[in-house]
Amino acid sequence: MTERIVRHGLSVESTLVEFVEADLAQGITVSADDIWSALARLVKNFGDRNRALIGERERIQHALDSWHQRHPGPVVDTDGYRAHLLAIGYIVPEGEDFAIDTSGVDREITTICGPQLVVPVMNARYALNAVNARHGSLYDALYGTDAMGTSAPPGPYDTKRGTAVVAWVRNFLDSVVPLRGHSHADVDRYVVADGRVQAHVGGESVGFTDESVFVSFTGDRSSPNSILLVHHDLHIEIVFDDSTAVGAADRAGISDVILESAVTAIMDFEDSVAAVDAEDKVSVYRNWLGLMRRNLETTVDKGGASFVRKISKDKSFVGPNGNSLKVRGTALMLARNVGHLMTTGSVLDESDNEIFEGALDLVMTTACALHDLQRDVVDRNSPEGSVYVVKPKMHGPAEVQLAVDMMASVEDSLGLPPNTIKIGIMDEERRTSVNLRECIRVARHRVVFINTGFLDRTGDEIHTSMEAGPMLPKGDMKSQPWLRAYEERNVLTGLACGFMGRAQIGKGMWAAPDLMADMLEQKIAHPRSGANCAWVPSPTAATLHATHYHQVDVRAKQRALVGSPIGDLTAILTIPVGDPSTLTREQRMREVDNSCQSILGYVVRWVDQGVGCSKVPDINDVALMEDRATCRISSQHVANWVRHGVVEWADVEDSLRRMALVVDSQNSGDDRYESMAPAYSGEAFAAALDLVRSGCEQPSGYTEPILHARRIRRKAELPAG
Repeated sequence: MTERIVRHGLSVESTLVEFVEADLAQGITVSADDIWSALARLVKNFGDRNRALIGERERIQHALDSWHQRHPGPVVDTDGYRAHLLAIGYIVPEGEDFAIDTSGVDREITTICGPQLVVPVMNARYALNAVNARHGSLYDALYGTDAMGTSAPPGPYDTKRGTAVVAWVRNFLDSVVPLRGHSHADVDRYVVADGRVQAHVGGESVGFTDESVFVSFTGDRSSPNSILLVHHDLHIEIVFDDSTAVGAADRAGISDVILESAVTAIMDFEDSVAAVDAEDKVSVYRNWLGLMRRNLETTVDKGGASFVRKISKDKSFVGPNGNSLKVRGTALMLARNVGHLMTTGSVLDESDNEIFEGALDLVMTTACALHDLQRDVVDRNSPEGSVYVVKPKMHGPAEVQLAVDMMASVEDSLGLPPNTIKIGIMDEERRTSVNLRECIRVARHRVVFINTGFLDRTGDEIHTSMEAGPMLPKGDMKSQPWLRAYEERNVLTGLACGFMGRAQIGKGMWAAPDLMADMLEQKIAHPRSGANCAWVPSPTAATLHATHYHQVDVRAKQRALVGSPIGDLTAILTIPVGDPSTLTREQRMREVDNSCQSILGYVVRWVDQGVGCSKVPDINDVALMEDRATCRISSQHVANWVRHGVVEWADVEDSLRRMALVVDSQNSGDDRYESMAPAYSGEAFAAALDLVRSGCEQPSGYTEPILHARRIRRKAELPAG
């Protein structure tokens, strides 16, 4: 039996009590008792309201299902459909125009446009990699990936490839920080003189076309170690070192070009984390605490050697006039807490009911951040003194209001000024998309972020209209009217609500970390859309994606978009149902196999190993970053096809068994992996079956209830320790 200790009427697992009282509460201005009191207050004042809102989701879904059962297929009566959505409260009336007035926001959110890295905070190595990804080597990113069209050759440094990298980077510099009358490829050396950079080309000395790009340097003026430039508010550091092989071979002695890369990083407590009990939650909170204390570290084994990874220090430079200059060395961190749905057995209320996990996350996230807020301003994660909490999976304004009110309660309990806790609203549920302005309105004093995300948004699109008919194949949904309308409406709504210069408008994840050439070609669409940040899966991807924010002036794009008309809801309410008769049996099974392989590839690591996010080979052996959002769309899609007879349940069972063999083979090199075939009796395979078989009944099509239950059972099977 798990040992429990009572704190303020709550029955808390001893593991969590020990963490709070022996670690978290040490060295801050509030006591452990204050923290428990804050949590008890949330549970008492908001538990019933949270439950009621979950019940409201069910009521609305039932009303939608009933309507579609009476009007199957594509919606013909659009006016009647819209009237029904208004009548059941799915759409709420819009109020007058307004602008957010969020204050105390750091410049990484208000001013700098750039990549946003998202990582599971449960993994200390990934978390440290992310926070340290503020600056990245463009040379390394190009050399070590397929970004230039070919993969890096194995073995030692390849001079031919290195030459191609240098040429690529020189072209990049010419396009964003050009010299007057010459290419960076022509420069013999760079010097600092008279408060500016002089590039020597033969016997000629030339400067930058825009002299203001130069901000500082290191080393001697006549032979600098580096020069620091700024373009579109992002730093570019040109490094000189002719003692290296690269620098020695370079005409100007350039050994690297460092780009400001991951400007912000979301430390994820949610979709990329498998945290199902107090032990897991403490692991998550402990890493977040280490990040807030800036003392998190982990031992990394690489290439036969070990080293300790810590949080990077700021970078020091000398200004043009000899003044010292510090450049931030780490990404600004935001915490993504869990949504409103799940409860946790880590804490029970006075009636021995599990409390809502979101309440626990909010109190622990904020209490940990007190360690940051009491540091010197220059050493804080947030020099402006804010705590950034991204809240996912909210359905409409009432649920955003719940989150906002809970934040106010925690601020009051922990002695923080009002609106210290800032909220990021993830626009990933259909009811939030169609009511986005009103969602922003209720959070207008503390909102700092909205975004779009294809996967969760598509999963909710399917579940919301489950009874409307069979959905199109997953790939075809990307070209449907609703998706373009969703992406455009998100940006235009954010701008109409005053986000420019105050808050982030974000775009979703690039899910293929090994396909960087494709990312460079496609992801530039995100800054071109007017979004001032977009998600990337790795530090390397952040560095490459940073080039897009030099190529696109996002602020100019936003200024051009401000005042653009926001279309009505017709396109965004167009349901992506299809005609299954146009698909052959082979095409249907190929689609099902693709989804089943995706489900199994993710679930087997989640349930058996507690890995919430990793590179998972797809059916074509292309490595994709999988989290619960990918699992949600795949399971919902197959459930929809079974519901409407596109395939039979027997087809799905057969596919899952065949795909289990594929996934087992793909994981054959993992010593920790336990095969699903031929027994097909483990918790992971059972979870995959449950996700599809119960997909129509799962709340909003979420995967968490099934995954958590199966992971808990799997952990009980594992040997202690």
